Amino acid sequence: MINGGVSFWWEQIGRPEPRAGLDGDLTCDVCVVGGGLSGLWTAYTLAGLDPTLDIVVLEAEFAGYGASGRNGGWLSAELSGSKERYAATHGARGVRALVGAMERAVDDVIEVCRTEGIDADIVKDGVLYVARSPAQLVRLREGLESDARWGVGAAHRVELGAAELGERVRVERAVGATFSPHCARVQPAKLVAGIAAAAERRGVRILEGTRATRIDPGAVTTDRGTVRAARILRCLEGYTASVRGQRRTWLPMNSAMIVTEPLPDAVWDEIGWTGAELIGDSANAYCYAQRTADGRIALGGRGIPYRYASRTDVDGRTQEWTVESLTKILRGMFPAAGRAAVDHAWCGVLGVPRDWCASVSYDPSTGLGSAGGYVGSGLTTTHLAGRTLADLVLGRESDLTALPWVDRSVRRWEPEPLRWLGVRAMYGLYREADRREDRGLSRPSRLARVGDRLTGR
Repeated sequence: MINGGVSFWWEQIGRPEPRAGLDGDLTCDVCVVGGGLSGLWTAYTLAGLDPTLDIVVLEAEFAGYGASGRNGGWLSAELSGSKERYAATHGARGVRALVGAMERAVDDVIEVCRTEGIDADIVKDGVLYVARSPAQLVRLREGLESDARWGVGAAHRVELGAAELGERVRVERAVGATFSPHCARVQPAKLVAGIAAAAERRGVRILEGTRATRIDPGAVTTDRGTVRAARILRCLEGYTASVRGQRRTWLPMNSAMIVTEPLPDAVWDEIGWTGAELIGDSANAYCYAQRTADGRIALGGRGIPYRYASRTDVDGRTQEWTVESLTKILRGMFPAAGRAAVDHAWCGVLGVPRDWCASVSYDPSTGLGSAGGYVGSGLTTTHLAGRTLADLVLGRESDLTALPWVDRSVRRWEPEPLRWLGVRAMYGLYREADRREDRGLSRPSRLARVGDRLTGR
């Protein structure tokens, strides 16, 4: 088994050839800090809207090194954060607008891939959230009730009974599920590599191996020189804490994944997973899975959720106990795959704001902007955020710039050791809540709600 090396997705297609880095000081019109999908979509969109702009993307490793090339491959319309918090400033209409924009963004990404000739193994077969206990089923129904309260209709997601679920996939102990058609399977490394190349075709310069250490109005300080630009956009997501003064802005939350060897047809027949639906469970410490284009199961979940002082992983390497935990979940959900070997394990970080809601912001007076805080739902959200940030930078009033996540003001995370203790306690409560629910609780455990309140989730 390979452990680390960024991700299976990059191992499958091979790491890209290194691009040149910054060589001394440089001046441009727009400097995007971060070569993941947030930064690449922003640069790609800006270059399309105004081809005269000189746009530079700075990346510490290589484009797609972070969560953009490590994630579960869910091109999903799932909303980052609670509807209540978005509604606090924009009402139910704002919530519906954001949900609708996310749904359309799924198709927009697919269309860009078609027009740019990006083959990212995309299949839009929707997403299933499976309940494997009565308490999980209650939690799913609470989500549907929340949709109804905010005017998000059945076209967004619907409930399936256990028999209906079984017609799509057989998950051990499943008692029901919800289904949304607004989700597509993606090979993440293929997607981010394709968008990077498409941005370059539009004239964007991507400078790799260049680590930004400080961002000020008009200037980005790096380990290889200074970039001066009137407009500077921070698109670092889980790596935001690496920039001076940003350690408490977004918390870098860790997520880990495993992928099996290719499964034989007999195993797939027993599981009944013939399509490309994405599958998640409804536990508090939830998991997420896809059937890959080459017939594997890739499954992820939380390992060590947070490292003290906002540290991040070392090239994707994850702990053995995390691999064992994810393997146990895989075999519990799909006993037919019980003998399948795990070929690769890896991890990465995602950005979590203090209120767990994504945001896009730009201040014309300073020329500073940012996008991120996707809380693990970033594959689609990065596209929508990049388009929104591009409109803000160019001063374009649009439906996107009126969305409730624009210019959100969120307080910073607490200093250490409080944030480490808080996140550790939250996931400890989630795991204990899951144990109690698995033992037969008919309602969601109150421990999970305590964990939510503790960290503001």
